[in-house]
Amino acid sequence: MEKPRVVITGIGVIAPIGIGVENYWEAALSGASGSTLIDHFDPGGLPSQMAAVVRQERELERLRGWTGADAGESRVALFALAAAQMATEASDWNSHYRGDRLGIFLGTSGGRVDLRKMAEIAYRSRGHSAELSRSPGNGRAIAPAGYVKEYCRSLDGKSVLRLFPQYVTALVAGSLGVLGTSSTIQTACTSSAQAIGEALRAIQRGAVDAAVAGGAECIVCPIEVQLFCLLGALSRRNDQPERASRPFDAERDGFVLGEGAGFLVLERLERALARSAPILAELAGYGTSCDAYRVTDEAPDGRGAILAMKRALEDAGLSPEKIDYVNAHGTSTPMNDRVETLAIKAVFGQHAYQTPVSSTKSMIGHTISAAGAIELITCVLALRDQMIPPTINYEYPDPECDLDYVPNRARTGKLETVLSNSFGFGGHNDCLVVKRFNR
Repeated sequence: MEKPRVVITGIGVIAPIGIGVENYWEAALSGASGSTLIDHFDPGGLPSQMAAVVRQERELERLRGWTGADAGESRVALFALAAAQMATEASDWNSHYRGDRLGIFLGTSGGRVDLRKMAEIAYRSRGHSAELSRSPGNGRAIAPAGYVKEYCRSLDGKSVLRLFPQYVTALVAGSLGVLGTSSTIQTACTSSAQAIGEALRAIQRGAVDAAVAGGAECIVCPIEVQLFCLLGALSRRNDQPERASRPFDAERDGFVLGEGAGFLVLERLERALARSAPILAELAGYGTSCDAYRVTDEAPDGRGAILAMKRALEDAGLSPEKIDYVNAHGTSTPMNDRVETLAIKAVFGQHAYQTPVSSTKSMIGHTISAAGAIELITCVLALRDQMIPPTINYEYPDPECDLDYVPNRARTGKLETVLSNSFGFGGHNDCLVVKRFNR
């Protein structure tokens, strides 16, 4: 039986280089960099002291009022609310669907900055007369109840819930009137790509008629930056933060941590046509795989990336020669960019050398859970305007990365079908195929 076709009818984005779809896209085509030195906390002593953060504070305050977010909501919640509401407002979906036929699929780590508060509970309990005790039967250490109760009394129930990723999903669902399927996905760097792929599947199998899908992330905080430094994943080019993210360049030394959000509205084609919705593109294919190699490293032979790309193409019913542009995962780490190049060549063969490949992360950094969604939105805009965004900071060719990376300047292109790659910690691989809509 032929699969139902699914189209994209609304998009919304918040990124370090621009808030709102058109602001973001104009900046991306101009090759803007969102990477700067960290100044919202003291990064002293850390080997990497830069990040790509959303700095338009006045605009963020306007968005807080527009979304109805209260003052206690975290940045990640605000980003998610704003980007999702941008997408659904552009699509005008709510008045055409029953709430129980709507779904939400969201990739996020949640309010991770607040994990420091939870750590305080454990550390404050040490050295007091009420020593850590063992709970009967399971042998696990637990903090003395007095300290936990004292801490929790300072918070209301909503504040406690804000610590968890699913809170963000519930908050967005409530604001949009979503009463159907709700899914919170955390697969590191592939979270929002997987969320979009699973939303596609849910619509195709009839679980929902439409869905808002995407991701939001805001983890540029002392704990997270230090953890990524310990992994050796971040660039140390602190003297030139705007030039630090340089995917596929021979002098790349790690990624720049970013923040942001991206959401798309997905619908069954016939429902979108029936309500005369603005169809931006068709989501044609989704492929997923797991390396099962190492938690922090992808398989050096690219097997997981290869399988995910092949599955996405197969799902779309396309040969590699039909892909006109690849929006790469392109993190700017030595291993990722080499392995991704190898994987693209394994899938595309000689066509790889005729296919433009570029990395959005060169401009907005690695937004982790939000990356796949922002990058798919980039693909939708590339199809809309027939423009390929650049890989900025590309200066020194790497013999192992020998494809066309659209260096430093956007270019026009004849684009019908585009592939978006997302590969993440834990061996997660998720690829999406999007194409221009034709009846």
